[in-house]
Amino acid sequence: MDHREFFSQFRYLSKKPGIGGRIKVQPEDFVVIEDPLPSIFEGRKHAIFLLRKHNWDTMSAVKEIAKRAGISYRDVSFAGTKDRHAVTYQYISVPAGEREAVENVRIRDIELRFVSYGRFIKLGHLLGNRFRIIVRDVDEKAFERSREIIRELRGMGGFPNYFGYQRFGERRVTNHLVGGLLLRGDFAGAARLFLGAHGGGMEGDEARRHFWETGDVERALEEFPNFLRYERTLLYRYKETGSWRRAFLSLPLPIMRIFIHAYQSYLFNLYISRRIERGIPLNEALVGDIVVQVKGGIPYRDRTYRVTETNLDFVNEKIRRGEAMVSGPLFGFAMRRASGLPGRLEEEILEDEGITLETFRRLPKPMAEPGGRRELLIRPLGLTYGHIPGTGMCFRFFLPKGVYATSVLREIMKDH
Repeated sequence: MDHREFFSQFRYLSKKPGIGGRIKVQPEDFVVIEDPLPSIFEGRKHAIFLLRKHNWDTMSAVKEIAKRAGISYRDVSFAGTKDRHAVTYQYISVPAGEREAVENVRIRDIELRFVSYGRFIKLGHLLGNRFRIIVRDVDEKAFERSREIIRELRGMGGFPNYFGYQRFGERRVTNHLVGGLLLRGDFAGAARLFLGAHGGGMEGDEARRHFWETGDVERALEEFPNFLRYERTLLYRYKETGSWRRAFLSLPLPIMRIFIHAYQSYLFNLYISRRIERGIPLNEALVGDIVVQVKGGIPYRDRTYRVTETNLDFVNEKIRRGEAMVSGPLFGFAMRRASGLPGRLEEEILEDEGITLETFRRLPKPMAEPGGRRELLIRPLGLTYGHIPGTGMCFRFFLPKGVYATSVLREIMKDH
């Protein structure tokens, strides 16, 4: 299935008809500008560059930059991955001594500009991202429909904070399925799916189909295109060790963990959808809910507190003032669990999947996932929109880190 079919299982929050249309018709239609933590510019051990890329995913761009500069890709760090089919701006750091080597790199559709010296950038070292998105192929009613949907959702507290399709795959929606197999210890099954799932008219589909049918590692190494670097890494490591477990553990940490994160994301999306389906509000806390603190429109997911009968009115007043938000589960072994009706919904999802929170602890150590909480609603900051004659609708807004612009547009377009 493609991502539209996959997302059709998740409920919309708004009831009004969408504007339809298409995004990412051209990379320039989807512009992302990263807002980093100011602290990345402290210190002098690393050189900070602004990376502008066009039609590159972040990991591929980083690996190519490192290769051309003659340094290890592990020495090139960044705060978050960005869309491939887009024009994106983000910060990367390299050891200070490698500044000149990186400045001399020339790659098509990649620009690097030295900004300052600073510190090693880690995943998560950002406040959020600013977006400018064009939606094409809409009719003359798109502006008025957008206004009606946005007004409706503002009255409901915001947009549902679904993880976007980038988390699962656009044409091969398999990341969460691979994660579920890894979680259950089926490394061979996870490898077969990761390497062999095919369809969607993607380059390398024929090689994937052969592997799906035969499981022939030698043939796969001959047929898999070189750009499928992580698949080839997995195949080479299995050939060396005879262990799919060791093969997965040889992948770069962000890639290795993406499968577990995708599975967590799928379960979180299910939680939001079921809450909508059953009429349980997203912008009003119930006894047993866990809420996250909000400051300046930014949720602090590590600052949570439980809703009780005693503090229920106080918490809901904070939610109305934009100082707190109801959260949902990112399942993991150290996650703070809800109780009451929200807790029963969480338990129902775990039971349906046949897992417990401890299942996340039994993963190999680099994959073990403590979990956490995530706000159920998106409140885009500075949201503006307008119609561009002959082009379509243009939307601009800021989102905190880890929040997907495609999930904002999904409610407006209703194209799934």
